[in-house]
Amino acid sequence: MATPRQQRIDPKKVPASTKTQAKKKSGRPGGRPPGAAPIPKATLGGWIGAARLQTLPLAIAPVALGTGVAYLNTPHVEGDIGWHWLRALLCLAVALFLQIGVNYANDYSDGVRGTDRYRVGPKRLTASGAVRPRTVIIVAFVFFALAAAAGLVIVFRTQQWWFIAVGAVAIVAAYFYTGGKRPYGYYGLGEVFVFVFFGLVATVGTEFALAGTATLEGWLAGVAIGLIACAVLMVNNIRDREQDKLAGKRTLAVLLGDLPSRIVFGVLLLAPFGILVFFTLFFVNAYLVFFALLAAIPAVGITISAKTAPELIVALRLSTLTALLYGLGLAWAIAF
Repeated sequence: MATPRQQRIDPKKVPASTKTQAKKKSGRPGGRPPGAAPIPKATLGGWIGAARLQTLPLAIAPVALGTGVAYLNTPHVEGDIGWHWLRALLCLAVALFLQIGVNYANDYSDGVRGTDRYRVGPKRLTASGAVRPRTVIIVAFVFFALAAAAGLVIVFRTQQWWFIAVGAVAIVAAYFYTGGKRPYGYYGLGEVFVFVFFGLVATVGTEFALAGTATLEGWLAGVAIGLIACAVLMVNNIRDREQDKLAGKRTLAVLLGDLPSRIVFGVLLLAPFGILVFFTLFFVNAYLVFFALLAAIPAVGITISAKTAPELIVALRLSTLTALLYGLGLAWAIAF
């Protein structure tokens, strides 16, 4: 039973401050702080930026190389644009959709894990709060599904059913690069994924899908473009090395340290030109690919001496340009 004092309390006379405190306690936890500016919603440009279109040369180059090697080893009529070119386009679609899917999955995983809180570059969709994490990961899986669909068409065309297992492993590896409880990209193994799937698998897989064989030229081309892809990832991680260290993301650049990682980047980017010497012995126009050094050498020089993130971004762009020039140039030299 209430005491006389409690009976005399009129709820209408409770101080406003007390009511405000009660409202605060009953509010949604984790909400936006009072007075904070609203977070702008993501625009189309934000979504395109999160797709990281600047990384797409890493998907285009190996497919071009695989197509060039397959064209060399496949009987065809001059000017023929038959079904094998459709397969080549499907291989390109698989690589592009997988690359974009990886980029969105990374945006989601790094965002919910808190890694992107330390970024010094443009904000990501998830970390900025511009898009709900669930939406970002759904978009990532949509692109993975598109890659799988294009891959299934290749399987039906080639009747190589083991391609399904390769594609499944590629998608799983793409997600767990930064996703899951123990993402291997956080333990210095990102370059392994890039080398295997955007080097060997993309190049030799394309050749096998088009020509039904895997040749020495295909394997060497896959190794070469895989090393360049690793170099692109390395310079990107050199730029983010200090931030990744704070976030507990142990990339290869973090594990090696500053100067060693810059040296390794130079080796990775320039080693493919040593492999190129082999191709010049058998393909008359292969020497022209050495012009890609006009992008590669400045990238190495900038990376070795860079003091700021913008300088490393220039090196990153030159590295992706090197991948594109090397891949397209060598593919043309092999095929024609």
